[in-house]
Amino acid sequence: MTASEKLVARRQRVVCQGVGMQSPMTAAQASGAIITDEDGKEFIDFAGGIGVMNVGHCDPEVVRAITEQANRLLHAGIHVATYEPYVALCERLVELIPHGASTKAMLVNTGAEAVENAIKIARQATGRSAVICYTGGFHGRTLLATTLTSKLTYKVGCGPFAPEVYRLPFPLFRSRSGPSEAEVVEQELSRLRSAFKDTVAANTVAAIIIEPVQGEGGFTVVPQGYMQGLREICDEHGIVLIADEVQTGFARTGRWSAMEHYGITPDLSTWAKSMGGGLPISAVLGKAEIMDKVSPGTLGGTYGGNPVACAAALATIGRMEQLGLNARGEQQGELIRGRFESIAARLPDVSDVRGLGAMMGIEFCEGGDPSKPSGALVKHIIDDCRASGLLLIPAGVDSNVIRVLAPLVITDETLSRGLDILERTILKLTKGLAHASAKGA
Repeated sequence: MTASEKLVARRQRVVCQGVGMQSPMTAAQASGAIITDEDGKEFIDFAGGIGVMNVGHCDPEVVRAITEQANRLLHAGIHVATYEPYVALCERLVELIPHGASTKAMLVNTGAEAVENAIKIARQATGRSAVICYTGGFHGRTLLATTLTSKLTYKVGCGPFAPEVYRLPFPLFRSRSGPSEAEVVEQELSRLRSAFKDTVAANTVAAIIIEPVQGEGGFTVVPQGYMQGLREICDEHGIVLIADEVQTGFARTGRWSAMEHYGITPDLSTWAKSMGGGLPISAVLGKAEIMDKVSPGTLGGTYGGNPVACAAALATIGRMEQLGLNARGEQQGELIRGRFESIAARLPDVSDVRGLGAMMGIEFCEGGDPSKPSGALVKHIIDDCRASGLLLIPAGVDSNVIRVLAPLVITDETLSRGLDILERTILKLTKGLAHASAKGA
């Protein structure tokens, strides 16, 4: 039995099976964009700890900041005593990602906590209770966040769920099939307005929460016109617009926030994952006039804004600036999209290539038909790639999308090597499809 097999066996004896395990891979150490397992085998990391490691594994400056802060103050509790790293990080966040003329922030530990607190803020600020979310959305695994989350496999046996949550179809545009982007925008904005007549009254809606690019939902990108129309509708009805930037934030799409691509400002936004450089920390940012309508003591938690995690986040943001990771996100995205488009041109089972910046996905469906998702094929591709030294994870309600969340510090050479492994694997496992398509043409 290998060292990796022994560790997995130990896990299976003591860890609750509800904690999902996508593969038998282990991780003993990591640096940059490379993970080394318990047996010393190296893997190119295209998962990034599920979008956490934009700045790369074990960045020396981040590690140094963690060590120095750990020697000064491990914990105090922001409700008990104010400490420098919490305030400094909030100052940094509101400077980088302003929400109008005046912005305020609060810190917690996870993306789900940030979402829960954003909903609490919206409800207090508006005096309303209803929340609108979308099919395909993922907002976390706590009870309210799970209610907002769409994929049912995350929700098995977890109900009853939180009340006053209403779900609408995501404005999904596929470049290779279906209606045009303009048609999708018109149809789904009309659907939202109709929902105010037959599903939930607009004057009872506290917030609409949306991911600019759905992460777990399959890297689907909100069309420009829909996001702009959504902003107008929220303004018209006094609804708080919440942008869930947990996976899209901090240079992943080539900007600090994905919402920058749309030229509009949300009322509130949620952040986590790559903000902490590997440590658990999250934030809610928002317009000060909304954030200040919240009653003292109704937000936060014991560990929210832990000083060591704050120090890691400050160092991580600093490194992102030094390394020019926003520009790198755009460049990396162009390289990945180009490779995915090349694969798609040769295979009938690729139903879409989509994403924003370096948040790129390639979707597989039988014969390119979106009604026939090929989740089994994607699993086979991912398993074979892992055997060849490339770590990938799926996305999509049917797990039929291969997504790339590689550290943005990955070199072009390592990125190309990983894409070569992926391309070879896809072509090997689908070798009969391209021939059959050409023969039928």
